[in-house]
Order: sequence, then structure tokens, then C-alpha cells
Amino acid sequence: MDILYEDNQIIAAVKPAGVLSQADPSGDPDMLTLLKEYIKEKYNKPGNVYLGLVHRLDRPVSGVMVFARTSKAAARLSEQIRLHTVDKYYLAVVSGVMEQDCGTLRNYILKDSSTNRVKVFDKEVKESKYAELDYTVISRSSNMTLIKVDLKTGRSHQIRAQLANAGHPVVCDSKYGSNRMKGDIALFCCEMAVDHPVSKERMVFKADPPQAFPWTIFAY
Repeated sequence: MDILYEDNQIIAAVKPAGVLSQADPSGDPDMLTLLKEYIKEKYNKPGNVYLGLVHRLDRPVSGVMVFARTSKAAARLSEQIRLHTVDKYYLAVVSGVMEQDCGTLRNYILKDSSTNRVKVFDKEVKESKYAELDYTVISRSSNMTLIKVDLKTGRSHQIRAQLANAGHPVVCDSKYGSNRMKGDIALFCCEMAVDHPVSKERMVFKADPPQAFPWTIFAY
């Protein structure tokens, strides 16, 4: 496990691509279970280990996650997320060359549970949710662009769907229209900032994306 920080209230770690945030019927590895096992072994804890899941990353997405080690911490972190005081930044490699150096995407998103996909609309439709993100171009190649995303609203598949809707799907994300080679999708949560649930100190957790295609094409 790539542990970025831990104390008796929170633990921050890097989720690998392909690992679930939380267990599902597939029985595949998930971060919540893996970290519980890590804590149980490291601190020789008997019985069940408490660990609160306060946010998720899509299964194919990698990057920083923060978990609560007490119910009080879980409640306070969840409240920060509800109030949008948690900062989350992502790195993404997208198909095509983005012409603008920076921009904002504002859409409405509607999830289709039967296909596990979301649809993007320019105007509000029934049961849709508002989605907003800012992006800044870091580097360009001949047919791809590395960007940093400041996520304003944390909707399901939001970054992937909004970028695809803008004509620049995330590289290797076949679900949302990328035709590039198979592999882990090029979306990585590189930074997350929260207020510590007890000390109130602003905690910033950062990590670098994998040293693999397509990240290695760019200098960042």
C-alpha cells in the first residue's frame, strides 16, 4: 500500500487503477478492505477495524484517497464534502490537442444505472445534476494534451463524461469514446486537501501518476 499519511483519525493512500474503492459483488480487491487489513496488521488490532469511506474514485481511476479512522472523523469529513470545502485536483491525458490554455466546463449529468454511464446535457433535464470543472493545460503533444482539473462538483464519471462531451475523451477510456490502445485510463487524482477533523489544520496530500504510457510522454 502506498500510504501518504496516517494518524489516529485519518489515513491517506494512493488507489491503484483497477482496484475498487469499496467492495462489490465481484469480490475483487478494494481499498477499504485492503486498508483495514493494513491497519489490523500494523497495529495488531483484534476484531473488526473501523474505516470510513467518505468519497470514491471510479474503479479504473487511480490516485489520492482519504479515509476516516473514527466515526467522528467520517462525519466531519463527509460534512466538508457536502459543503464543497474539500479540494480535489486531477491530472488527465486527453485525446486531441486542446487549443485553449484553460477553461471551465459546465453541464448537467444524468446517470443511466443500466449501462453504468452518464449522459451530458447543456441544459438541465429531469433528475440531472449540475457538474462543473476547471481545467488548465500543462503540456501538449502532436495528438494528446496533459491537463490539470480542478473538480468543483463530484458527480459520478463527471470528468470522463464532460471531457468526452467537449471532444477530448480521456486516453484509454473506451467507455466514453477514446479509441486509443487498451490500458489504464489516463486520469489520476494528484492532490486532495481537507481540514483535519480534530486539529482543523489544512492537510494537503499529493502523489504523482504512474510512470507508464501515456504519462511518460509529458514532462510535468
